[in-house]
Amino acid sequence: RRVRRLRTLLLGACAGTLLVLSGVGIGAVGATLLGAGKSAVPHPRTAAAPARDGGPRATLGVEAVDYGSPGALVVGVHTPGPGYRAGLARGDVLLQFGGARVDTAADLARAVARARPGSEVLLTVRHSGGGFQQLTVVPGVVT
Repeated sequence: RRVRRLRTLLLGACAGTLLVLSGVGIGAVGATLLGAGKSAVPHPRTAAAPARDGGPRATLGVEAVDYGSPGALVVGVHTPGPGYRAGLARGDVLLQFGGARVDTAADLARAVARARPGSEVLLTVRHSGGGFQQLTVVPGVVT
């Protein structure tokens, strides 16, 4: 009896430890995947920045990181959101926002900050398949 109780207690402790450690491992893997890539910033930047005049801020509803060549790689698209409605998808590379060339994710954030929420902006995008497309997006308001 005593051996059986000890064995059950040890098995329960091992199983509990394994569950805790696997949860931590899954969280670490998820964080690593979000920041993966040689030129990726530690945390993906959301393409929303404060407006210069303190008024409403514009947002595309996408998360973008620096890309090896010019452009900002879209790593997340908020659904629903302006980027989703315009047709942006994960893996797209934003090359131009209105009249501003986008070389990095910071360039994209600055261009979005200058945009007026509710006004149409023309985007130049290279899709993950290699094709180029121009899309019209209407930046929303960050609340």
